[in-house]
Amino acid sequence: MIPRMLRPILSVTAGLVLATGLGAQAPAPKLEFPAASPSATVKQRVGLTDIEITYARPSVRGRRIFGGMEPYGAVWRTGANTATKITLSTPVKLNGTAVAAGTYELFTIPGESEWTVILHKNLSQWGTYAYDAKNDVARIKATPVALAKPVETFTISFDNLANESAATLTLAWEKTSVPVRIETDVVGPLVPKIEAAMAGEGKKPYFSAAMFYYENNLDLKKAAEWMDAGLAADPEAFYMVYRKGLILEKMGDKAGALAAANKSLEMTRKEKGSIRDEYIRLNEALIARVR
Repeated sequence: MIPRMLRPILSVTAGLVLATGLGAQAPAPKLEFPAASPSATVKQRVGLTDIEITYARPSVRGRRIFGGMEPYGAVWRTGANTATKITLSTPVKLNGTAVAAGTYELFTIPGESEWTVILHKNLSQWGTYAYDAKNDVARIKATPVALAKPVETFTISFDNLANESAATLTLAWEKTSVPVRIETDVVGPLVPKIEAAMAGEGKKPYFSAAMFYYENNLDLKKAAEWMDAGLAADPEAFYMVYRKGLILEKMGDKAGALAAANKSLEMTRKEKGSIRDEYIRLNEALIARVR
């Protein structure tokens, strides 16, 4: 028999042993495995439009993809896992088809000679299991291009950004690339703002406004006047004199363009470094065109 005075001590000891035993059976740590098709987000600003695409990137892994694993004529999620999503901050045109600003699912229907690119308004899908054509916002035709070098992992990219208001959305996988032309409106939103800024008080963006009008074939007379105003504030800006020559050339004023190019060339020869060589070359090319 255990003496009465020792019973509380033994009770506490037993509790500690029990607690230690339970602690040894703690839940196993949560495991995280690498994804077979990792997710990716690609963003691009085109003109004044922000475009974001979220998608999962499957790999070929020795399989035949289009016309095989992804059959021709069937709706494809354009990636893996959850359907690919595209967000447009402003309205755009995709291969000439107008699409409003918003977030859409991006589906495609692969074909040997033609693809259909689909923007869909149901945003809660895994794969294409709940796809319903009645929710299509736009269907855009695109022509696939055979790739000389295969692409192992499905890739969505933005290319050909030389034009300030346009780009190419490219879907590339296995031996196929599908380009989709993106066009945005920069003139409509920006011109009223430029006009307001130039009519207002304070420092004015003469050079940028003049070049925007020049590059977008707007009011060239205004562009020339704004370039002159910019030069009045910075008479040594040889690069502005050269661009005034470009504006005059586009206006058909060859004599004015030649005079501007000769003046810019004279100013440029006083510069140093690679910019000197660049503007000598640019001015000589302008002189050759208008002489």
